[in-house]
Amino acid sequence: MDEETEKKIAILESMNDQLVAEFNHLNSLLKELGFDDGIESLKIAAVELIRKRKNLE
Repeated sequence: MDEETEKKIAILESMNDQLVAEFNHLNSLLKELGFDDGIESLKIAAVELIRKRKNLE
């Protein structure tokens, strides 16, 4: 593997680590707010709200 490819991989690994940390932090905050399953619960609630809003229009 050449040096340029290794550098790109290192950048992607760093970005992935940061995204995972942000995801985990957001998930924890959502659980503290009462979304039992964190982001998954938020997605379900969002879809339900969108459906209800569409039915009211």
